[in-house]
Amino acid sequence: MHTQIFAHRGSSTKYAENTRAAYLEAIAEGADGIECDVHLSADGHVICHHDPTVNRTSNAAGPVGSYTLAQLRQLDFTVLRDEPIPDTYGTVVEQLLTLDELLLHIDQCEVELALAVEIKHPSPAGRGLEDAVLAVLAAHGFDPVTGRAGSRGQIRVSIMSFEPEAIRYLARTLNPELLCQLITQVDEQWVDELLASGQTDRAAVYEVLQRSMHEGIEVIEQGLVGLVGPGVAWVRQHEAKVQAWLARGLEARIWTVDSVDDARYLHSLGVRQLTSNHPRVLREKSKLE
Repeated sequence: MHTQIFAHRGSSTKYAENTRAAYLEAIAEGADGIECDVHLSADGHVICHHDPTVNRTSNAAGPVGSYTLAQLRQLDFTVLRDEPIPDTYGTVVEQLLTLDELLLHIDQCEVELALAVEIKHPSPAGRGLEDAVLAVLAAHGFDPVTGRAGSRGQIRVSIMSFEPEAIRYLARTLNPELLCQLITQVDEQWVDELLASGQTDRAAVYEVLQRSMHEGIEVIEQGLVGLVGPGVAWVRQHEAKVQAWLARGLEARIWTVDSVDDARYLHSLGVRQLTSNHPRVLREKSKLE
């Protein structure tokens, strides 16, 4: 099986993550797939953005969900990178994309491409975020059995989350093969420490990540997903578990793989889906089939 390399938040080493430029660059570089993160805006649009706030990624501050789409359009989401953006990749105010717009861009590129949509929690909308994502996908012809979308069915969609409840909810209507339970490593004392220091928003995020280590494993063992998505460090510590999942016929999509050593190690285990910040460089240097 060909090793697929997904562009983590687009080609985010070159252009600011989750921006139009990063996504289009990933396509131009020949990535097998694009990974994007989603939140809801104040007026219910599915926004491609990683953090629950815009503090790190823009020239403003506050929760993503406190801004309308029109207000988000006025922010500068290119602050993380100094690379000039080519005219063909849009202006500064065109860098923020909705999931709908990302699907349109992929469709217009006329390439066969995988799209991995990561649903971020906690969300003020609760399961309304999942419903909104499914509505956007449906508008692009998404088939809940095959995962195909786009005007020619050339977009292969999968949905991921660290939140086990999000996966359980989606498993009611989607083919398990389209779902990926993400897993990470979190020191269980971090949540308590963050709460004690008054950082309730960060504590809520870490609580979800923490549950991916326990409830997420249950979701996988219950057969609710066809994809497992641990980080590289987790794989190295739980190699036998990953090998057992692969032997069962599950696919593994591992993040974030930026080193050749990690890529070759994972390939030797039988992993055939890697998520990287610089997909083209990883492909060229690791020489994976």
